[in-house]
Amino acid sequence: MKTTNRGCLSSLCAPLPPSRMVRSAPVAAFAIAASLLTPAAGVAADTAGADASADTLAAVVVTATRREERLQDVPMSVSALSGDPLDVLGDGGGDVKQLAFKVPSLNIESSNGRAFPRFYIRGYGNTDYHDFASQPVSLVYDDIVQENPALKGFPIFDQADVEVLRGPQGTLFGRNSPAGVVKLESAKPQLGETSGSFSLSDATYNTGVLQGVVNVPINDQMAFRLSLQGQHRDNWVHDPINLTDLGGFNDWGARAQLLWKPGDGFTALLNVHGRSLNGSSTLFRANIITYGTNDLVPGFDPGKIYTDGPNSSTLSTIGANLHLTLELPAMTLQSISGYESVQKYLAEGDIDGGYGPGNVFCAPNCTVATGPGFIPFAVETSSGVANHEQLTQEFRVVSKSDGPLQGQAGVFLFYEKITAADNDYCVPGGSAVATCSAGLLWTLQDTTVARQKNDAEAIFGSLEFSVTPAFKARAGLRFTEDHKEFAVLYSDTVPPPLAPNAESASGSNLSWDVSASYQFDPDVTWYARAATGFRAPSFEEPASGTAIQFARSETNISYETGIKTELFEHRARFDFDVFYYDVSHQQLTAVGGSSSSPNTTELLNAAHTIGKGAELDFEAHLLPNLVFNVTGSLNDTEIKDPGLTVAPCFNWSFAVPGDQCHVTNPLNTAGFALINGNPLPQAAKWVADVSLRYDVPLANGTAVYAYTDWTYRSSMNLFLYAATEFVAPPLTEGGLRLGFTWADKKYDAAIFCRNCTNQIRVIGGIDFADTLGYINDPRIIGAQFRAKF
Repeated sequence: MKTTNRGCLSSLCAPLPPSRMVRSAPVAAFAIAASLLTPAAGVAADTAGADASADTLAAVVVTATRREERLQDVPMSVSALSGDPLDVLGDGGGDVKQLAFKVPSLNIESSNGRAFPRFYIRGYGNTDYHDFASQPVSLVYDDIVQENPALKGFPIFDQADVEVLRGPQGTLFGRNSPAGVVKLESAKPQLGETSGSFSLSDATYNTGVLQGVVNVPINDQMAFRLSLQGQHRDNWVHDPINLTDLGGFNDWGARAQLLWKPGDGFTALLNVHGRSLNGSSTLFRANIITYGTNDLVPGFDPGKIYTDGPNSSTLSTIGANLHLTLELPAMTLQSISGYESVQKYLAEGDIDGGYGPGNVFCAPNCTVATGPGFIPFAVETSSGVANHEQLTQEFRVVSKSDGPLQGQAGVFLFYEKITAADNDYCVPGGSAVATCSAGLLWTLQDTTVARQKNDAEAIFGSLEFSVTPAFKARAGLRFTEDHKEFAVLYSDTVPPPLAPNAESASGSNLSWDVSASYQFDPDVTWYARAATGFRAPSFEEPASGTAIQFARSETNISYETGIKTELFEHRARFDFDVFYYDVSHQQLTAVGGSSSSPNTTELLNAAHTIGKGAELDFEAHLLPNLVFNVTGSLNDTEIKDPGLTVAPCFNWSFAVPGDQCHVTNPLNTAGFALINGNPLPQAAKWVADVSLRYDVPLANGTAVYAYTDWTYRSSMNLFLYAATEFVAPPLTEGGLRLGFTWADKKYDAAIFCRNCTNQIRVIGGIDFADTLGYINDPRIIGAQFRAKF
């Protein structure tokens, strides 16, 4: 996304010349498609409008349709983040999860620390935490899909834009995007310009953030841009059992880009990037929820944890992409080549959340202390990627001639191979059975190594026709073939996995979308859209005594309609939409298993999932130098499958009386929860975000300012079944930034806080009958200095 000065950007105005090059591809690949396409320019240029002033909104330009368009002209629900709403999220050392709830209908969470985020749009996502997990929300970074969740957490820095595309994006993006797309675009090298920026901050727990950018012209045809970010936090949670401290991290990201533009007709952009993360993984804490409620236990201290196992998160990734653009008189050809690799990934944690051998296998004659509270059994896990590589190639043709018909077409190729290992153990490296179970027979360590190969091919096309200057119709198609091979290479679980040790599956789908938009005047647009999406079949490694897990393909259809307006002589922007979707055979993850496979984590399909709701984006210049923004969403999701059951939290007969979770779903005769009618997990029904910025100009290019933002989300289920203890309570977090700028905003010094009220809530859990949960980040207070040159 980018902003422009106010100008004639409407389809009612004369076409504007393109301002961004798009990528190249061989002419032969698109000769047939190109002959059908003769579009007018779909790009918004920077223009100086006569009514542009300090108290009017800049026009927002997005690439949600893979070409530049004014946000008001895009016939789908899109949100774009830039400026303060994006910049302040990293003040306190936040990662990609800080985008959650900052735009309507977006949630991001993880039980693997900073390394393995899971995305949800309109409540539609996947809680699977395994190394082979797929998600229905696609993350696209610099036009490259980040398929494996270990790639999705790449740091956000030196960004040109962040766009959230809600609803199926099966035509133009395609790769596992039935819920939507989170699209990130890096700032690009600039020819003929020597510039850069520097930022340094320090905050609570020695939370430090270092950012640096330099743009250097090599000659009049080439430019180089280097961007980096380092984030650090000291360990701040004390473990008196291990006598260690946890919760800290060192997280580095870097990106180098080389732009070559030998003339007006050709552009090449090379991007090389990498990440290195070392620190704590998620901190699991046993017995922190009061039974019969979803409240934290009295006296809960976020700065303490009681465990007896290791906790760490190590991740390193590297990637590169090459964008080539060839401009021809009637079309633009693009080639987008990408390589991504998880070089190393290892996350380990004490997932029983306590210490000692556990009460179940030790009581009543246990001589080893167990706690805090009732701990059913000792269990620690680790998961890691041994090797991984992803290759993508996209060829695209985009027409650019004047005329009522415009469009694009292309092919997409995807290949991924990943080998990963999971371990369950009591004490890693332990040599005595008694280490775990006080003398009872117990397997000290289970190891399973598996490999997955995935290749996919797609061909797609999209057309737009201006029926009249005010009325446009669009349609697109994408045909996808997807094939996976999954094999268990090694397993020493007792009992062993069931045969066979190798499986394969294929899926194909024809996705489509149609939309229409009508401009009542240049500042009021109505649109309607129907679209479908597709997620390929999924595999997961087997648990002890079970077969390779499998979930069939899922598809969905979505309908939405909305209005986009600019009001009060471009001093306010108001977007509103309503939507409905139906997912067939949604892939879900049952923590605790199902009636067919109890005491496991199992992939399964629900017959249908229904979602409906509404979304709002409002921004206004209430007064000169005063900007107000409010967003919100309603997401009402429901699982529709009368026969689907999952294992609920287990209540041990000899637990402390009253210390039992309260399952609110009906149970069948086997004791499994019937989840028909439940909302999806991690699907907050209500979300709202409010921000306000006020600038006070002073003399000689100086100014002071204040910026505050507050986010609210309602309660939400943590699992597929419903239990009183495992409903995450409502959460409200606020941020504040007070700053001083000088030399016409060249320099900026500020103090800030994130989660200013220090509201602590359970945001995730594990149902081991010990009300185990993990919490949001605490309050962070700090100071920052930024400079531009």
